[in-house]
Amino acid sequence: MPRTRGSALAAVVIVLGWAAAAVAGPPTEQVQQYTDHVQQILNDPSLKQADKREAVRKVAEQVFDVNETAKRALGIHWQKRTPAEREEFVQLFADLLESTYIAKIDLYGGEKVQYTGELVDGDYAIVRAKIVTKQRTEVPVEAKMLKRGERWLIYDIAIENVSLVGNYRSQFDRIIRTSSYEELVKRLKTKRDEFLPRKEPRPARS
Repeated sequence: MPRTRGSALAAVVIVLGWAAAAVAGPPTEQVQQYTDHVQQILNDPSLKQADKREAVRKVAEQVFDVNETAKRALGIHWQKRTPAEREEFVQLFADLLESTYIAKIDLYGGEKVQYTGELVDGDYAIVRAKIVTKQRTEVPVEAKMLKRGERWLIYDIAIENVSLVGNYRSQFDRIIRTSSYEELVKRLKTKRDEFLPRKEPRPARS
């Protein structure tokens, strides 16, 4: 399985919590609440692929703390942004994640997830797992989670020790330092418009 395809699939799989957990503490249990729903969506022959993507996106929004992820991805540049700029960036980042990962659910080919451990430290947690491909290749994955009220939400994913947040943060920082924050926003809008040309604007996130 090509690395690019495997990474995209791994991110989608872990975000949505496919498969049963070997170690089921509260964070893992929180992710697993969405498992049955997602599997029903993917296995529903009456749904078109576009409808499946939309349904999966709605489920993912419930388990992924996109506000926290966007903030960490922007890094030190977050503090310089106005409230309006932060809101705009979070929505653009959410669309980026959707176009990069959720849109690729049609590539799902029966890969399995085996949860291997869970570490909880106050309001932070790490859920460790490995993705087993049909070729029996094992890909290590970590989901970093933050407790919000009574819920545990994912804010970062590491695939083969490569952090989603860290990867985007280095890209965003390079664009801002070599050009400007406005250039970063311009590029994100271009990517959004290419992927979501007919989509209604997302509601503001709290």
